[in-house]
Amino acid sequence: MATFLRCPMFSPFKAPIIKAPPNLYPLTETNSRKQTKPRTRITSTLKSFLDLKPESKPEFSTFDLPFHDKSERVKYDVIIIGAGPAGLRLAERVSGYGIRVCCIDSSPLSMWPNNYGVWVDEFQSLGLEDCLDKTWPMTTIFLGDQRTKYLDRPYGRVNRKDLKTKLLEKSVLNGVKFFESKVWNIEHQEFESMVICEDGVELKGSLVVDASGFRSPFVQFNESRNYGYQIAHGILSEVDEHPFDLDKMVLMDWRDDHLGNEPVLRGNNNKHPTFLYAMPFSSNLIFLEETSLVSRPALSYTEVKNRMVARLRHLGIKVKRVIEDEKCLIPMGGPLPIIPQSILCHGATSGLVHPSTGYMVAQTLARSTLLADVIAECLGSTRMIRGSQMHQRVWNGLWPMDKRCSREYYRFGMETLLKLDLKGTRKFFHAFFDLDPYYWQGFLSSRLNIMELGMLSLSLFSYASNSTRIDIVTKCPLPLARMIRKLVNSAI
Repeated sequence: MATFLRCPMFSPFKAPIIKAPPNLYPLTETNSRKQTKPRTRITSTLKSFLDLKPESKPEFSTFDLPFHDKSERVKYDVIIIGAGPAGLRLAERVSGYGIRVCCIDSSPLSMWPNNYGVWVDEFQSLGLEDCLDKTWPMTTIFLGDQRTKYLDRPYGRVNRKDLKTKLLEKSVLNGVKFFESKVWNIEHQEFESMVICEDGVELKGSLVVDASGFRSPFVQFNESRNYGYQIAHGILSEVDEHPFDLDKMVLMDWRDDHLGNEPVLRGNNNKHPTFLYAMPFSSNLIFLEETSLVSRPALSYTEVKNRMVARLRHLGIKVKRVIEDEKCLIPMGGPLPIIPQSILCHGATSGLVHPSTGYMVAQTLARSTLLADVIAECLGSTRMIRGSQMHQRVWNGLWPMDKRCSREYYRFGMETLLKLDLKGTRKFFHAFFDLDPYYWQGFLSSRLNIMELGMLSLSLFSYASNSTRIDIVTKCPLPLARMIRKLVNSAI
């Protein structure tokens, strides 16, 4: 469900996504140096897309930004670190209340590199449907054994340039200042914080919001970040032809016929399955992405790419040009940050990535509006609520108790998926998408409250096959117990 997103910030909007070389990933059964199995080798003599270099170059906006004047000793109400979708949307929303905002980013005019996919209704509710450059009226899920599901819910790809330009324009119109630098340190006092940048420039603000992504060193946790990982390799490519309907986006293709002549790959895929996510733009232009929904530790990039080569070969897809490529690693699940603390965080590091799917962009953009309202109640009022009282309010605005409880359920969903092999995964999604659309759509979009999630569980259990019920009961008692304990502690 990872690609359900895509977060992006964002896919499923796959969310802000960490780009990193392969050697940063944990060793797995498929890439451990102690491995004694024969090395996986693609037996086809055909040239694969791995031999082609991406043609795209980094893009930069030509927008004329108003920058912070180093010579001025100005104190901001809110300082936001990061100019990704989370940071820019929050800057735009907060500044709309007349609150003084400065956004710090090492390259604020760089275009976001990732492909974000979203459900069209989510962007319509945000008034951002004009930022979608392609939509499909339906989505397809291939489950194998000639079983296919068609979802009557339109899906779209976000135009990254249009979305960023729109957020920049509104932010500038509202008076947001920008500062091009990296943050070196943050010092907190009772009623204000000082952000120290790598060039020695110091900026003061009543509230600092970290929207810089997963790797932030400034946000504190009191639990081990036991993430699951969604990993994917994607290409926007020109092909001779492809077999997919142009009016249907392929959300997940779990078929494994392409691995019939690759015993090592097939064995690994049976234990840690991957699926294809595809956006067909025309008969010869398509975005293709091989994705591991969630694993712990992360599957290796080499394994993912080898499976993709085999799949495209089997489907008869010959890649002529790679226009863009995308290497994605999305940490999923894990604990929430300490609530409250002196710094507020937003986006990936705040826990907004959907623990079961990898979706993030739409939820982050929507939550920005709610968060801005709470910030305005503190800093936009005549009372000027600051310090610990403000920190408590803004954190509760980001993560009210009902949202924390729902997230625990989504974490349980992730732990369940981690336990399933290919056969179990197929059966699970067969039952999941047989649910009333209110439930599966609400689950994927993080709209369900804890009572509705309970009803979803009962319905899913009733729709599931006997083997799937056995999988859930026998493989997931510990995650279920942890979720119940968390919910009880939250209630207390």
